[in-house]
Amino acid sequence: MKTLKNYKAQGERLAEKQKKLQEQVMEKQKQKPEKKESKPMQAGARKYPEPPVGNQHLKKPGKEKNLEVKPMYDAPYYKGSGKLQDMVAVITGADSGIGRSVAVLFAREGADVSIVYLSEHEDAVKTKELVENEGRKCILIPGDVSDKEFCQLAVRETIDKLGKIDILVNNAAFQLHVEEFEDLTEEHFDLTLKTNLYGYFLMCHAAVPFMKYGSAIVNTGSVTGITGNKYLLDYSMTKGGIHAFTRSLSSNLISKGIRVNAVAPGPVWTPLNPSDKEEKQIAKFGSTTPMKRPAQPEEIAPAYVFLASPQCSSYITGEILPIIGGYKGG
Repeated sequence: MKTLKNYKAQGERLAEKQKKLQEQVMEKQKQKPEKKESKPMQAGARKYPEPPVGNQHLKKPGKEKNLEVKPMYDAPYYKGSGKLQDMVAVITGADSGIGRSVAVLFAREGADVSIVYLSEHEDAVKTKELVENEGRKCILIPGDVSDKEFCQLAVRETIDKLGKIDILVNNAAFQLHVEEFEDLTEEHFDLTLKTNLYGYFLMCHAAVPFMKYGSAIVNTGSVTGITGNKYLLDYSMTKGGIHAFTRSLSSNLISKGIRVNAVAPGPVWTPLNPSDKEEKQIAKFGSTTPMKRPAQPEEIAPAYVFLASPQCSSYITGEILPIIGGYKGG
């Protein structure tokens, strides 16, 4: 039986072993040449813009047509294969950004699209043309998703013009940075919650009664809803709420055969951020991710296809899919 003296000696031997390992590692590190700063990761079918992507500030609500560096949304290497054949999708905030790319890929997969948007009419018309170029029908419905009656109207218009609703994508959002907590006004806070939370709730409330067994809802969350953001307190709170709403609604709608999931993007080059940040902040946008660049909408949109398609994700509901350009670790 070992004594305390034996264990003391054992501990000293282990400490000496740890010291030697440390010295070996440090010696190897000294022998290696100094690492150069890595370049932004490019692992896609084509090269994407790297910071500084642009330094242009846009006025709200932010129009894609006014951006000098255009978001990449058309995914020319993405080949459709009928994953959403003859389905009908309602997509809010689909005039530009992620929503536009989702609309294009949904159409490429065989879906007709109803685009619900605020007031960016020229952007919306462009998206409609893109959907129709894919050989599918598209209608435009401008209005405010925080208005219950408008959401009901949007659903009725979609059913009247396109016949049904198989997929609802809640994507419309309001975001505005505030550096000091005291400067976050009640009016600002209320507008963010009404757009980002009420809008999702009201669109779901209006659409679900008309969605059949096998339908799908895909919500747009955010990395800020996972990690928080000190300058986006209200926005982060709504995105965390969307994640919880997604999980809870998925459980509630299982009996109706409706799947509910969310995509949680990291920084994505869309009009949302240039219409929020100042020029110097925009220049660095996306540079702090492990991939050292922002995503482009076409890099995010395939996840919506995946979660919307019964061919791809029939056993998935209540999931939050982060697409954030990698993890840094502890």
